Amino acid sequence: MAILIKKIGGREYAYLAYRQGKKVVHKYLGPASNPQVMQKMRETAEGKEVPDKFLSLFWDTAPSSIDLKTNSRYVIERVLEIGGLDAVQWLQRIYPTKIIIEICNTSRKISHKSKNFWRIWFGYTY
Repeated sequence: MAILIKKIGGREYAYLAYRQGKKVVHKYLGPASNPQVMQKMRETAEGKEVPDKFLSLFWDTAPSSIDLKTNSRYVIERVLEIGGLDAVQWLQRIYPTKIIIEICNTSRKISHKSKNFWRIWFGYTY
């Protein structure tokens, strides 16, 4: 996921770009000067590294070596297994819920008890 800024007629507009299968989808967010769009852009920029309050979840890894894009499976598994509600809310701001659910279903590192909890939480079945 990334936020793109396009200039059209001298004004800047923000779009959220993400993959859906094999194609890239651009979702219109609004004018780049809109406060809500600016907040979303700040959240996306902050989403490049693990916040300090969640570093204890990754006790076995150096914080500088965690890349949220390439290590997404590891991050999602760890948060779903031992993270709290605030960590899951952070996780949902970083990754699409569809990916979180998919990893929860296929992961061998998440216990059955945790999987059942998250299935109920996200409202899906096998």
